[in-house]
Amino acid sequence: MKRIHIGYETDIAEKRARVVRIGELEIAIFKLTGGELKAIENRCPHKGGKLSEGIVCDHHVFCPLHDWKISLKDGLVQAPDEGCVTSYRVEIDGASGEVWLHLPEEQTIAS
Repeated sequence: MKRIHIGYETDIAEKRARVVRIGELEIAIFKLTGGELKAIENRCPHKGGKLSEGIVCDHHVFCPLHDWKISLKDGLVQAPDEGCVTSYRVEIDGASGEVWLHLPEEQTIAS
């Protein structure tokens, strides 16, 4: 795993998203109520909608194109629809508020 600094906790408003690009990879970082951060691939598996533009409710995001409901915990599309997106581990440094994204080594080669 490679740890990449992507900004500060205060850079993302609650119930909003920030897009991070690493090489050709585009990741949406969501801040949930209470400050928890979740990261998933920024592309709905249905028609490629930008999940960062979707509505966040609880631990889910709704795709802005066709309202598919996707879990921010594990990237799984919720029934009755099917599919998944890649989810990523996010770490917040409590002292500095720095946000770190953890990526598998094979996804950081192009960065």
